Amino acid sequence: MLKRIDLRRDYLRHKEEYLAAIQAVCEETAFSGGKFADQFDLEFARYCQVPYAAGVNNGTTALHCAMMALGIGAGDEVIVPANTYIATAWGVTYTGAVPVFVDCTEDTWEIDPDKIEEKITDRTRAIIGVHLYGQPFEFNRVKDIADRHGLYVVEDCAQAHGATYEGRLAGSLGELGCFSFYPGKNLYAFGEGGSVTCHNKAYYDKITTIKNQGCQVRYYHDIIGYNYRLEGIQGAVLSVGLKYLPEWTARRREIGRRYLSEINNPLLTMQAHPENTDPVFHLFVITTKDPDDFIAYMEAKGMECNKHYPVPCHLQKAYEGLGYQAGDCPNAEYLAAHCVTLPLFPEMTDEETRMVIQACNAYSYTIQGKQR
Repeated sequence: MLKRIDLRRDYLRHKEEYLAAIQAVCEETAFSGGKFADQFDLEFARYCQVPYAAGVNNGTTALHCAMMALGIGAGDEVIVPANTYIATAWGVTYTGAVPVFVDCTEDTWEIDPDKIEEKITDRTRAIIGVHLYGQPFEFNRVKDIADRHGLYVVEDCAQAHGATYEGRLAGSLGELGCFSFYPGKNLYAFGEGGSVTCHNKAYYDKITTIKNQGCQVRYYHDIIGYNYRLEGIQGAVLSVGLKYLPEWTARRREIGRRYLSEINNPLLTMQAHPENTDPVFHLFVITTKDPDDFIAYMEAKGMECNKHYPVPCHLQKAYEGLGYQAGDCPNAEYLAAHCVTLPLFPEMTDEETRMVIQACNAYSYTIQGKQR
């Protein structure tokens, strides 16, 4: 069975480097924060072409810290795309603010700039754009709207390590960029990890204080803080992975572009990628009439597929108190009901890529095993 993603292949390929990095942390017992986490921060900031990167314990924390750094809290509203992983909204909710969900476009599946302004009120403080599946959202249009209304723009870059918008890297565009290093991300930890990138030292200083129990000097707590530090072992593992990220990104792009050019089945619709962007294909998502039928078909062919994400944020039970109804974000709802994620990871072989393409092109909709 070809997995949707197979992390074991990378581990085996770079096993000695990973284990040596972990051993170095163990020998220095630099487990919570410390030199290895700090070194990765410097390396990741350099990679993202920003002055500052603050490593934290996961991507959800990164979003929470970004909101706190901007002073967002109870009584505030933040605009969030309806089609994203729920953590984008959690980062807002954890501060006491309210996420206001906006629909996506029909083609790129990114936040729709044409739907943003109607959701802005006198309580709106920021817009979070998500580079969904590794495809940058239309940053300039979102930034223009934000500037007209005096709002911040925050990037959710959890799926977009190395993606570019008009030549600029994800994480260097908005006030703050929020990354996840969850296993399976384009750059991943051996557990949990995240980072917040920025150009503004004041934001960086506030986040480093927040994540370290509210301390700038040990045992002197200036603000109410959190234990959000990046672990030393994860920093060391990420430093190893970061060396290979350009290679992994190039391979993801090679496979993704093959899918785009060679899958030609009219029953499958693919994400649009505007020419002013260079996506990194964290996920290769298609839509089809009956995703469960397609997933079963691919499994029978020896290929694992799954769904990202089957319920849009505004219809999640956790947010039913906000009063959203089916039909409020029709494009996001259609995507959620029809999405399938194909296998795509850097270690896939050309033969496996060809196998996925051939299976996609041979697919026809079935009911109870009968062609129709």
